[in-house]
Amino acid sequence: MQAPLFLAQHAVATEHYCKDYLAVKRAHVPARLYDAMLYSLLAGGKRVRPALVLACFQACGGKDINQALPAAASIECMHTYSLIHDDLPCMDDDDLRRGKPTCHKQFDEETAVLAADALQALSFEMLADLDADADTRLTLIKDLALSAGCQGMVGGQMMDIEAENQNISDVLQVERIHLHKTGELLRWSCEAGARLANADGTQFQACSRFGKAIGLLFQIADDILDVTASSEALGKSAGKDKAQNKATYVSVLGVSKARELADEMCEIALDACAPLNSEAGEQLQALATYILKRGQ
Repeated sequence: MQAPLFLAQHAVATEHYCKDYLAVKRAHVPARLYDAMLYSLLAGGKRVRPALVLACFQACGGKDINQALPAAASIECMHTYSLIHDDLPCMDDDDLRRGKPTCHKQFDEETAVLAADALQALSFEMLADLDADADTRLTLIKDLALSAGCQGMVGGQMMDIEAENQNISDVLQVERIHLHKTGELLRWSCEAGARLANADGTQFQACSRFGKAIGLLFQIADDILDVTASSEALGKSAGKDKAQNKATYVSVLGVSKARELADEMCEIALDACAPLNSEAGEQLQALATYILKRGQ
């Protein structure tokens, strides 16, 4: 399925912001570290998380996306840091990411670890630079720390590692892993866009519900693609989940039942958009449908 046009537009805006933000720092950062950060940050990808920030900002009445671009760039930095670490030999040990050599393959393991660390710190710096009131900036920074850290993504990664080779059969256990590992940053993205647009309570809850549903939908679709798509189509090594005996929706439910669950999550996401501004809400619905059907 063709990706929605707005996804590419938001990706370009986010990439330009990231490139310009880093360029200011070039003279103050060791060249190899700078190159590794830029290489990973601009390596491609759909930029779903920053697109969610910007689309939810617009869906809640935000007009000028430049107000939300620092938050969009921030979540892309945080996500890229996590990918660099995921690919390391001590983690998933992958050679490809977004169709290119992973950071530790292009450079070396030490540089990759430091580039990821620097991108994580840069993520919070970008939020501190937001053109927003102090309370909003503080809320976004704290929420991202919670979503990315031991109670969120990193905690989910630990659960994921501990579940390897355990022959997990409980779908709720798989859901708990991925609500943290994948879902937290996607939820944060939606809620951040709503906050920056000064959303009312109904709009904020709609974005939050959408983000939670998209988080699970994204992971279910990813699990299905891991067993149905080629490495070339994925831009990363296919079949890794099965090879590492990971707990996935496919390993617990099988492909057919996993697809049924993905359909349910997509419906929840679509329904969540009802209170949002029509055009931007339709963009969010188009993104949910795209995530469901990517690779088909």
